[in-house]
Amino acid sequence: MPENALVYEIGSTTTLVNYFVDVDTEHPRFAGGAQAPTTVDKGDVTIGLLEAKAALEEQIGEVRPTRVLATSSAAGGLRMSVHGLVHDMTVKAAKEAALGAGANIAFLTAGKLRRTDLQKIKDIKPNIFLIAGGVDFGERETALHNVELLLELDLDIPFIYAGNCENREEIQLMFEEKGREADLFLCENVYPRLDQLNVEPTRAVIQDVFEAHITQAQGMAKIRDAVDSHVIPTPGSVMLATKLLAEEFEDVMTLDIGGATSDVHSVTLGSEEIAAIAISPEPEAKRTVEGDLGLFINRENLLSYFSEDKLAEEAGLTPEQLRYELQTFHPIPTSPESIRLACALARKAVELSVTRHGGELLDFYYTGGKKQGAQGKDLTMVRLVVGTGGALTRLPCARKILEEIPSMNKGDRLLPLEGITVLIDKEYIMASLGVLSMEYPEATLKLLKNTLSI
Repeated sequence: MPENALVYEIGSTTTLVNYFVDVDTEHPRFAGGAQAPTTVDKGDVTIGLLEAKAALEEQIGEVRPTRVLATSSAAGGLRMSVHGLVHDMTVKAAKEAALGAGANIAFLTAGKLRRTDLQKIKDIKPNIFLIAGGVDFGERETALHNVELLLELDLDIPFIYAGNCENREEIQLMFEEKGREADLFLCENVYPRLDQLNVEPTRAVIQDVFEAHITQAQGMAKIRDAVDSHVIPTPGSVMLATKLLAEEFEDVMTLDIGGATSDVHSVTLGSEEIAAIAISPEPEAKRTVEGDLGLFINRENLLSYFSEDKLAEEAGLTPEQLRYELQTFHPIPTSPESIRLACALARKAVELSVTRHGGELLDFYYTGGKKQGAQGKDLTMVRLVVGTGGALTRLPCARKILEEIPSMNKGDRLLPLEGITVLIDKEYIMASLGVLSMEYPEATLKLLKNTLSI
């Protein structure tokens, strides 16, 4: 009997449900999707899940899944507190691992923790600690100092250690003495050598820990009653889908422009020429989150990049129309004027988020002359750009905006070049497909090709 998969995407306000049939065959199919309000604030996320499933069955009839999976960004998503040694080295590596797994970085420190740092951690209430620091066989004391202080906070959350390998036995002993062996997860060092990032092992552990501890989030205690397989952070699921596309097409970038944030995921090694002048290593798979570039919650930040005349010009509105639209701004634009305004803001969000995600060329001056270097992620080899999320799957201008990415380069940025192919996640199912790929990778790739019309 063919296998069918139901995937819940539990957002902070809305729960989506997508149904995929025949996922173990040569011809998997997206059967339909529906949504309902997320009910974490009611103390039980399954209320919203069942409402979404009922809405789906009203559309397509009875749903009989053999697998039920989920992604979640509800209850604040996965909030991580990340602590390393040097900001440009181990802290950066730990941050790359956390973001690539779909975490939200709630707090980040370099060096030894201070009393003020510890108070901030208490206030933030993270879900997971990620501790790094020191290349293998290098500096040891900072990570040990930080673990000791964090244990004294007595917060009932898991710790992931991904630092100097020489500290492992000492850290294990510290947890044994506290009777908290089960809360410690040991990983390979995220920065084992000065020229090497090693983030993938830690990303995998972060997702495993998230699955194991997701039920501790407010209102999520019953999620296992409704889900019988993987539950991973929604942004991490988008990264999994992007990586799957990269296995087939190489050098892929995915943009998700939402109401609160703009996320960019890229999977590319970049060019050999840029790698030869890079001043620090970058991961092959990178995610950045721009929390100030949302189209609704943070729209004031985007508006600050425009004068009123310039925004009216870019949106194709008269000053009077613009003022009216700004006064009546809605998260889902419906009128022609509101759609044009949303397009202008979406273009700015794409320009800023891609520019921040990508690297740049730098000039260094020595007594012997000038030498060029590169810093940050090299996107010049990216040939496939995918749009997902609310804005880029629903706005009519989305494809044109993404096609303009090469022209957003001011000359010193390592952005995609002319000739990119732009595809849109027209069914808005990319996040669901990411978690589905953990069990059905071949079917997922076919479904991705279908929704992207490859």
